[in-house]
Amino acid sequence: MPIGNPSSNYIKNDIVVNHHPTNNNYGEEEIRHITRKRDVRILPLVCLFYLCSFLDRVNIGNAKLAGLLEDTKMTESEFNNALSIFFVGYIIFEVPANMMLNKIGPRIWMAILMGVWGVIMCSMAAVKNGTQLIVARLFLGVAEAGLIPAIIFYLSRWYTKNEQARRIAIFYGCSTCAGAFGGVLAYGLMKLDGRQGLSGWQWIFIIESIPTLVMSIVCLVALPDFPETSSFLKEHEKKVLLELLSKDNGSDLENKEIEFSKKQFFAVFRDWKTYSFSILTFCLVTGIYSVSMFLPTIIHGMGFDALIAQAMSSPPWVVACFFTILTGISADKQSERGLHVAIPSFIAGVGFILLIVLKHTVGLYISTMIVTSGIYSACGINMPWITNNFLGSTKRSVAIATVNSFGNIGGIVAGQLYRANDGPYYIHGHAACVGVMLGVSLIAFSIKFSFIYINKKRRNMTIEERQVVIKNNEELCDKVSIICIYDEA
Repeated sequence: MPIGNPSSNYIKNDIVVNHHPTNNNYGEEEIRHITRKRDVRILPLVCLFYLCSFLDRVNIGNAKLAGLLEDTKMTESEFNNALSIFFVGYIIFEVPANMMLNKIGPRIWMAILMGVWGVIMCSMAAVKNGTQLIVARLFLGVAEAGLIPAIIFYLSRWYTKNEQARRIAIFYGCSTCAGAFGGVLAYGLMKLDGRQGLSGWQWIFIIESIPTLVMSIVCLVALPDFPETSSFLKEHEKKVLLELLSKDNGSDLENKEIEFSKKQFFAVFRDWKTYSFSILTFCLVTGIYSVSMFLPTIIHGMGFDALIAQAMSSPPWVVACFFTILTGISADKQSERGLHVAIPSFIAGVGFILLIVLKHTVGLYISTMIVTSGIYSACGINMPWITNNFLGSTKRSVAIATVNSFGNIGGIVAGQLYRANDGPYYIHGHAACVGVMLGVSLIAFSIKFSFIYINKKRRNMTIEERQVVIKNNEELCDKVSIICIYDEA
């Protein structure tokens, strides 16, 4: 258990949860009231931010079907490079971006990011060739690099471990809504082809940049910063929330430590969890972006024309949204993470196998629903699993950004998997995705059982052994916390 206050927590499945959620000063009803206030003020905003982000990064797949390659005389290879180059900027700037978040605060930082990438997205309507698109996508990746790790870290500062999975699942569910909305919107915008001398793909970039620019202003005005400095909670409510968050971490480390810690920064790169979660996230991201960037193309290969394929790409995202949120609720209720990553990933792998072996259009289309639901359900739990297992403000922030940064190398790989000469069935792309999704399942099981072993050793530590750990570590973070336990409470 966390050494600072061993009586405040108990272990249930994957995460440490608060043993005494109430005390003499406040009760369950007051906690529910504070939770409602947090949800109403925070969740709609971050979900809209991510919806805009995801829509802007994957609409290039819709633009391809709307005539982007034909109008710009772009080769298939240049298009795939444009998909991959996005993640180069993303990978390089993710860690520095989260360090900036701690310095200037989430409200201002996220507003800046959205404003910059909204302008870049709009300017992509003016590209004339493949080189210009590649450059634009590189800078789009740089601008978007900070948003997802910023939101994940931000939510981990507002919610206890046992509250995070369903909120982050809702947050990731919005990306599936972006896929659904993007397909329908692209269907409508393709009908504007030729209006004002612009092609359908140009209208897609222009119109879909507008919500992002609006949200940058909304963020600046409405998003609260961290709980310590928030103004929408009353002083007593803020005190209760900070006490809950403190107990959830086994100490008051998270709530007192705001400044950057060099020791925690370097501790991230000495922690085996960083590398294990990075490899898992790499495999997961490869599958995610293979689907999100190429779903319209995959459906087009089933025999639908380009316009209908845009509209047909929406239902799989709707189904995925439902299962992503359902998985998040289940993960929080059971206080479990690893199996909620491993099982949906395995199901997604089965879905890709079905895309390889089936030939009937209805079966293939249903398989896309299986794939999207499995991948996004796993992704929605992977992030809270990571945030639950890194303590210390700096360590958690840098770990989230580092894992995401390495994981997004999978986006580079995904951009190269589905090529025109492999159509219309895209066997090689699907086969690669089978491998990475089954890899996610295997790695998730391995991490979980590693935690079981570590937890058993930590539970059996004597008081003297624990005191040695305290004496030799100025900043404990998660060194002596029981990180995960399996089927014990």
